[in-house]
Amino acid sequence: MNMLMKSNISSLRTVRLFFCLMMLLLFSAILNAAPPVPKNCRQMILVITPSPDDFQGKLYRFQRSANDSDWQPVSGENPVVVGKKGLGWGIGLHSQSIPKMPVKREGDGKSPAGVFKLSAVFGFAPSEKMRDLKMPYLHVSKALECVDDVRSRFYNRMIYRDKADSVDWHSSEKMRKIGAKYELGVFVDHNAAMAKPGAGSCIFLHIWGGVDDPTIGCTAMPREKMQTIVRWLDADKQPVLVQLTNALYQQFKTPWHLPESM
Repeated sequence: MNMLMKSNISSLRTVRLFFCLMMLLLFSAILNAAPPVPKNCRQMILVITPSPDDFQGKLYRFQRSANDSDWQPVSGENPVVVGKKGLGWGIGLHSQSIPKMPVKREGDGKSPAGVFKLSAVFGFAPSEKMRDLKMPYLHVSKALECVDDVRSRFYNRMIYRDKADSVDWHSSEKMRKIGAKYELGVFVDHNAAMAKPGAGSCIFLHIWGGVDDPTIGCTAMPREKMQTIVRWLDADKQPVLVQLTNALYQQFKTPWHLPESM
C-alpha cells in the first residue's frame, strides 16, 4: 500500500471520527438541555409509536396538580394513527434537531415528533353549543381554511377566507370539505411561532377513519376519544402534546421529566 493511499485512509478515518464525535456532542446537548415541557404545564397528551416508520401508535393522558408534582394517568392507552410515513422531528418547544431522525417537511406524509402546545379546539358545532369548553374554539364554517401555501404570509394559520384582508394563498385545506374527520379537532402548535416555510403546516388532533387509515401528518383517533379530549383540555393548564417513538421516549423520559406511559 503506497503512502498516498495510507494518507487517504487515515484522513477518511479522521473525518468519520470527527462526525461521530459531533453527533455524540449534539445528542448530549439535547439530553442535557432544559426540559421542553413548561413548568406550568399540568396536562399532557403522550403519543408513542414503535418506530419512526410506523403509523400506528398509542395515546395516554396525564395531569398533575402542581408544577413540581408527579404526573398522574387520566386514562389507559388508546389507539391512534399518525402520518402514513410515520414521524419526523418537528418544530415546537424542544430542540430543533436530533441525530438519526428525519426532519418534518411540508407534504412528506409524516407527523411531527417532539413537544408541542395545544392551542385551540375546532369543530362543526356552532360556537354557542361549545361554551362549556375550557379552550379557545373555532367554528368550522365553509369559509375556514388552513393555509399550506409556503409563499403565503398566512402559512400554517387557520383563517376565515371571507374575513381576510387579502387572499394571497393558492393552496389550503378547506376545513368543512374534509368532512367527518374534521368534525372535531385540536390545533397542534407545530411550526407555529414565526412559521418556517416548508417545515410543515396544518397539524391537528382529529377524528380518524379507522386503525388502518393513517393521516398525511396529523394524529387521529376514534370520535368518542376526541370528544373526551376536547372537553378535558384546559387552556389554563397549558396542555401539551408529546409525540415520540418508543426509543426516543425511553431516552428522553428522565431528562424531560416525562411520565411513565405503561
